Amino acid sequence: MKKFTAVSDVDNLQEIIKKALQIKENPLSETEKGKGKTIGLVFLNSSLRTRLSSQIAAQNLGLNVLTLNAAQEAWNLEFADGAVMNGDTVEHIKDAIEVLNQYCDIIAVRCFAGMKSKEDDVNESILSQFEKHAKVPVISLESATRHPLQSLADCITITENWTENRKPKVVLTWAPHIKPIAQAVGNSFAEWMQEMDVDFVIANPQGYDLDKNFTKDVKVIHNQEEALKDADFVYVKNWSSFDDYAAMPEVKENWMLTNQKLSVTHNAKVMHCLPVRRNVELSDEVMDGENSIIYQQAKNRIFSAQAVFSEILDGLDSR
Repeated sequence: MKKFTAVSDVDNLQEIIKKALQIKENPLSETEKGKGKTIGLVFLNSSLRTRLSSQIAAQNLGLNVLTLNAAQEAWNLEFADGAVMNGDTVEHIKDAIEVLNQYCDIIAVRCFAGMKSKEDDVNESILSQFEKHAKVPVISLESATRHPLQSLADCITITENWTENRKPKVVLTWAPHIKPIAQAVGNSFAEWMQEMDVDFVIANPQGYDLDKNFTKDVKVIHNQEEALKDADFVYVKNWSSFDDYAAMPEVKENWMLTNQKLSVTHNAKVMHCLPVRRNVELSDEVMDGENSIIYQQAKNRIFSAQAVFSEILDGLDSR
C-alpha cells in the first residue's frame, strides 16, 4: 500500500479486515516493524478517537509518533497557489509539507470540509496539497469528502458481528442535527459498503441525498421506516445537503432512531461513528441499549489504523 485516502487504495478489502482482526487478537505482534521510522499526525481539526487510536496503533508498531495540532500550534497556513502572503498567513502549506518530508516517513492528516465552497471541498483543496507535495506515503485521518479509517473500522465491526449464512442488510440512516455537518462519513461508508458482500440501502429525507459519485447505484429511500424493515445493521449519521451545499432543508418527520423504530428490523445492531448528540441524533435508549455496538466500533478504530499503518510500512520496506 502506497497511500490510504479511499477504499480504492486497498488491494483486497477482505484481506485487510482479516489482518485487522488478527491484530486485535494480538496488538503487540509487530512491535519492531516501525522501529526507526516516524509518523507525523497532522490535525487541522478536532479529534478524539482518530487522534488516540492512531497514536496507539503507531506505538503498537514501534513507530515514533509526532503529533501536530496544526490549527492551534503551527503558523497560520496559506493554501492558495501563487498567493501574495502579505496578510495573516505566515507559512505556505507546500513549505510545511516539505519540512514534514524531512522529518517523517509517513504523513497522516485530518482536514475537514470547509463547508463554504462546494468546489473546494469536492476537490479536496487541503488533502490534495498533501498528496501533491508529500514525498512519503499520505494517510487520510478524515478529509472533506471521506473518512476511510472510520469506514474500515465499520467493516471490521460488521464482520465481527455477522455469523449467518446470508448477506446482512445494512442501512445508513440520516439523523437530525443542530448545525450543518459534512458528508464525509456518509460518503465513505457508502463507498466501502459497495465493496462488502451486503445488501446496502441509504435512508434520508428529501433534499439530503449524498453525492452520486459516492453512492452510485445504491438504493436511496426517503421513508425511514420502509428502509429499516428487516435491517441487520443500522448506521446512524447526520449530514447536510449536498445539492444545496451545506444547507439544512426543513424535515418535518422525526428521524431520530428509537427502539420503536428498531422494532421493524431483524433486531438490528446500531452503529455510529461518534461523537453523537444524544437525544438529537440518537435516543439514550438505543445508544445505551443492548443493540448498540458503537463502543466496539470505536475500539476497532485502533485496529483499522494499525492494519493500515502496517501495510504502509510494508510498502516502505519494499521501496
